[in-house]
Amino acid sequence: MATLLKDLYSPAFYDRFLGIAPTAVPLLQPEQFRRSLFTPEWQDMALKQRMRHTATVLHQFLPDNFESAALELEALVTGLQDASFFGAALEFMFLPDYIEQYGLDHPDAALRAFEIITPYTSCEFAIRPFIKRFPEKVFQKLTWWSKHPNHHVRRLASEGCRPRLPWAMALPDLKKDPSPVINILENLKQDSSEYVRRSVANNLNDIAKDHPEIVMEIAANWKDLSAETNNIIKHGCRSLLKQGHRAALAHYGLSPTRIAVPSFRIKAGRLRVGDRLQMEFSVENLAASARLFRMEYAIFFRHKNGRHYRKVFKISERVVEGKTSLTLQKSHDLKPITTRKYYPGTHRVALILNGKEMAVLPFELQLKK
Repeated sequence: MATLLKDLYSPAFYDRFLGIAPTAVPLLQPEQFRRSLFTPEWQDMALKQRMRHTATVLHQFLPDNFESAALELEALVTGLQDASFFGAALEFMFLPDYIEQYGLDHPDAALRAFEIITPYTSCEFAIRPFIKRFPEKVFQKLTWWSKHPNHHVRRLASEGCRPRLPWAMALPDLKKDPSPVINILENLKQDSSEYVRRSVANNLNDIAKDHPEIVMEIAANWKDLSAETNNIIKHGCRSLLKQGHRAALAHYGLSPTRIAVPSFRIKAGRLRVGDRLQMEFSVENLAASARLFRMEYAIFFRHKNGRHYRKVFKISERVVEGKTSLTLQKSHDLKPITTRKYYPGTHRVALILNGKEMAVLPFELQLKK
């Protein structure tokens, strides 16, 4: 049986943690910590509940004064690093969660603690209530962090203010006006760290969902500054490209004209959940000169109510010589995943070339016996 993510918070994890923590947290009593932690409700707690519960239990042993507690948290992180307790960044997200719970009335001490802790465990979720309550103060700090020598801190400058960070507190003001975010991204657009640049791209992709015109302006301004910056733009425009956004397609020279699909077929039109949808198709460049082809497919998944929703998947991008064609194959696993439930009935699959649906085929999906 697969290990549940929540079971990262295991007795072994806490044994190791409690063997180190009292050095930095003098009032911490390991046995009392365990008794408070492993309550009858523990087994039914999900990952984030266990994370929050751990922070709440830790609060019993830290000073009531947050500034003093933050200093002990900073010393705790130093002690964990000195003891080479690495590889548990997800588990230690209870540390920034502690700051979120108990430090919101003390932004200066909290921001200092985030800066110390984020190289050890990610703080992008915990900082968001501070952005919402103290936007000017926090963005001043984020601007400074965007030039920080540590790449984890620079990443927090971008990741923490993403307008649509998944599973995080919403920041509606940044959805409406992302200009404070863009100032941060300008400082990071040629960052030396791929880890930071990927965050910049994801931030742009968030912004594009509400303000595509802003992202396309940025794409034009950043074009060819470097190969790395071009990669940021491409990844940041990924949702626009999947939507067939005209300006995004034009930015990459992707035109749906003078393209043909001589054939498009699926191997089996009746499938069960767990099977593989297998496609074969031919594409032809009708123009005389070589052109870039962006090839995608969309599956129209059937809902319980009989309606369909469209999900686009990328196949590849390649240059196709003038007056030539090529034949490709692609498969899609219809295995159950946590983010998608399958319903029986007619589904559809469409072939997309340079943002335009060129051919559509139905297939029947049945549940497993």
